[in-house]
Amino acid sequence: MIGVVSWGAYIPKYRIRTEEVARVWGDDSLRIVDVYLIDEKSVEGLDEDAVTIAVEASRRALKRGGIDPKRIGAVYVGTESKPYAVKPISSVLVEALGMSNNVYAVDMEFACKAASEGLIAAVGLVETGRVEYGMTVGADTSQGEPGEHLEYSASSGGAALVVGREGVVAEMEAVYSYVSDTPDFWRRDGSPYPMHGEGFTGEPAYFRHVINAARGVMENHGYKPSDFTYAVFHQPNGRFPVRAASTLGIPIERVKPGIVVTHIGNTYNASALLGFAKILDVAKPGDRVLLVTFGSGAGSNAFVFKITDLITERQDKTNTVERMLQNKIYIDYARYLKMRKMVKLFE
Repeated sequence: MIGVVSWGAYIPKYRIRTEEVARVWGDDSLRIVDVYLIDEKSVEGLDEDAVTIAVEASRRALKRGGIDPKRIGAVYVGTESKPYAVKPISSVLVEALGMSNNVYAVDMEFACKAASEGLIAAVGLVETGRVEYGMTVGADTSQGEPGEHLEYSASSGGAALVVGREGVVAEMEAVYSYVSDTPDFWRRDGSPYPMHGEGFTGEPAYFRHVINAARGVMENHGYKPSDFTYAVFHQPNGRFPVRAASTLGIPIERVKPGIVVTHIGNTYNASALLGFAKILDVAKPGDRVLLVTFGSGAGSNAFVFKITDLITERQDKTNTVERMLQNKIYIDYARYLKMRKMVKLFE
């Protein structure tokens, strides 16, 4: 048995309401909320970035599982918002968490599904016996351009998963990948903000890859929609995962535990992982979970996990994703610009 042995999450407490962003840009807030199904989004603090978010989520994962950091043999980080263009976050985690220096450490890149690639890599190393435990972390901060529609959804957060053979709470039963060259979202070197290929965002990119990955894992491994107690998809907004579930024939009530996270926006690499963490907070032994990630460019990974009897030992009601969602401080747009360090002073 190989799978998730522990998990950790972190969501900054600062929030900006969708209506506040709409007010500044003269948009109809009711229409915007209806389009994105996002009421508010999380915003990193002045002293926070993808590194600090990754560290906090990882610490919580290790503490929850009671795992000695030196037993982690591989650490992967998926992010689109590194503070440095050339400097890994994974090496910072090695020092900040007190890991051994004899560790595989890599920052992954594939838009919002990079962290799930790290999950596959970590499981592979555990499976071959090269490492005892592996960890993957998804951490990102808002990358939306002011006034552009991505500003309503791009937010901040992180999630970490530790995988191994001992103490498995969610056994990984299957995985399936679907990838193509679909230019729906990109950022050229030196550009401060990413760009959308609008016509490619929905059908050619998100839905094509998410649906085909989900169908692929079901068809190749003999699952049907009714086999899953929970399902969680990458959440660029609230509408897309709902539609994906409907297309796959999965009742919406099985998707909600993940979709709730979209109330704080799209946390990029942490998006689907935060939804999965929220499910692990409430799952029961025997539950089966469908997890489908998505990365622009474009590709999806679909995973099937089965919850084991050990889940109740790892669930901590004092440190859940739901509690993080409720622990919040609202800010106005001026403070939002300051916290995202978007106010430039010129001499």
